Amino acid sequence: MTGNRQASWAFADAFVAEDDALIRARARAHAAGLRPVSPGTGAALRLIAAAGDAKSVVEIGTGTGVSGIHLLRGMRPDGVLTTVDTEPDRQQLAREAYREAGFAGNRSRFICGSALAVLPRLTDGGYDLVFCDADRVEYPDYLAESLRLLRPGGVVCFEGAFAQGRALDAAHQDTESLRLRELMRAVRDSPDLAPVLLPTDDGLLCAVRRGT
Repeated sequence: MTGNRQASWAFADAFVAEDDALIRARARAHAAGLRPVSPGTGAALRLIAAAGDAKSVVEIGTGTGVSGIHLLRGMRPDGVLTTVDTEPDRQQLAREAYREAGFAGNRSRFICGSALAVLPRLTDGGYDLVFCDADRVEYPDYLAESLRLLRPGGVVCFEGAFAQGRALDAAHQDTESLRLRELMRAVRDSPDLAPVLLPTDDGLLCAVRRGT
């Protein structure tokens, strides 16, 4: 990659400035040893939520609330974010982050548990957007659940599709890389999806569910 391209990508990723609430949530993520979405990825999520006038969103992987703040800022004022994570301590940090960002408590619903146990209990066709940022090995399973959860015209997004370049290099045969390649093929080749792979941070794979 040329230096000019690296500089362009860095500029694009930082193009939308983050406020104090996001900066604090990001600091908590780093302190917890987590890697939150980049500012550019967060801005992309906010744009997708806003463009779809999203009212009901599912987030798999709460973290400390960085991605949730971006999603909530793109959603309708009466929208509700359902966020799923296995770690209650992280969800408590996210609650604090949402409060600091000015969101009322009824704007978010926290479910503590495994995504593959929680998602089957959610309403078929009841969601405008599903954002996945959790166990990459489970991503193909999240895709199947997302197609059931999304309304026609809804969007599914997967953070970390590049796996820091490993998923793009056939020499890497670890389970995560193999599963991410499986996911990318499934999204790209599905007649039910209109996909795009955005080169934000570690790769944001998105697709619109076709149909009426």
